[in-house]
Amino acid sequence: MANIRRISQIEPTLAFTEFDMIEKYRKSFERSELGHIHASFPFESMAKKMGLKESPLGRTGHFSPAGKIALMVLKSYTGFSDQRLIEHLNGNIHYQLFCGIMIDPSAPITNFKIVSAIRSELSQKMVIEDLQEVLAQAWRPLLRDKHVCMTDATCYESHLRFPTDMKLLWESVEWLHRQIIRQCSELHIRRPRNKFDDVSRVYLSYCKKRKRKTSRTRMLKRRLLHLLEKLLLQIDEIRKVHGSELSHTSDYQRRLSIIRKVLVQEKELFENRKVKNRIVSIDKHYIRPIVRGKETRSVEFGAKVNNIQIDGISFIEHLSFSAFNEGVRLKECINLHQRLMRKKVKAVAADSIYATNENRKYCTSHGIATSFARKGKAAKDEQQRKQLRSELSKERATRLEGSFGTQKQHYSLAKVKARNQKTEILWIFFGIHTSNAVLMAEKRQNTH
Repeated sequence: MANIRRISQIEPTLAFTEFDMIEKYRKSFERSELGHIHASFPFESMAKKMGLKESPLGRTGHFSPAGKIALMVLKSYTGFSDQRLIEHLNGNIHYQLFCGIMIDPSAPITNFKIVSAIRSELSQKMVIEDLQEVLAQAWRPLLRDKHVCMTDATCYESHLRFPTDMKLLWESVEWLHRQIIRQCSELHIRRPRNKFDDVSRVYLSYCKKRKRKTSRTRMLKRRLLHLLEKLLLQIDEIRKVHGSELSHTSDYQRRLSIIRKVLVQEKELFENRKVKNRIVSIDKHYIRPIVRGKETRSVEFGAKVNNIQIDGISFIEHLSFSAFNEGVRLKECINLHQRLMRKKVKAVAADSIYATNENRKYCTSHGIATSFARKGKAAKDEQQRKQLRSELSKERATRLEGSFGTQKQHYSLAKVKARNQKTEILWIFFGIHTSNAVLMAEKRQNTH
């Protein structure tokens, strides 16, 4: 336990030469990009706002509350997996200074699950609105053009296989079959008969086909539906007879409930009926298909996020795993901007989906210039307004849409690999604001 120590706790006990070496490392860290990012992030204020306490929780007690948040930022910055992050943390003094710890090289951290434990702890206590208030307060003095609000929505995709009805049905069938085998083994009873082995062979043959006839697909889907219904009846019968002898976890109960919903939805789809809140994964049951209408990908699977941007710095206005129309959220974007910046919005840049009559009237009544294409007769100062619209549109298309690509390519948001809804939201939050911190580090350097 003494092999990992807080830097603040060990400095008074260091010999002169050791202290001098630590100071040299600290100075080189402060000059590095990582050091500038650390100086840009209000870790202590964020930890206080989240209510994180010093009391240790297992091995996570080695990290201070601010150090836990720093570790999440470091993960987004490096893009490493949990295991690689711990490996680099063991050998990189700058990473250790960033997190506020000192690791004995002869006794490195071996349990990489500490990252997942901290991520789960923070996700339970994170409130996006509160933390963004803290960040805005720290970054506000360095931002320019605080009267200009840009907004757009994007989808941060989850890491999951491309969903199809056949895959979803087969995964449900396979999971139920495993549970029946396990329960019968525990109870020492005979396993009920079903057609799992036969359907398994047919499904394997189907998967090997490069071209699949519609009639063959429909036939196999019907068999999978019948088998899924049969397995649910069998597992219910086992619970009815031997319920007092079995103990089920909350995860088991939740997944069984999801599979029941999958059966109902797939039956409706088989009969060519529309389905609301369609489940696409039994592991990530909260994810819904989001139709984006993009050229390369018409449907995306993940969190849809409506962002606002001020001088290149992005903030989350609304996040949902279900599809929503961002065009009706322009008022909320303006209100969030004014709350964070403490300054009245005078210009708004947004694409055509936001250009509704209601939004136009709202902006006109509040004296807000927009990038929307003109409707009706030209004003007396039309040339000046046209130039402003052009500049706002160009700025939004380059900086705001460009920031989405930067976040996804460089800050682990291309495919979010979180395991549940809360940690996925935390992953997205730190990806966006780590990208912001890199920009803020550049702004701080330019001002000094």
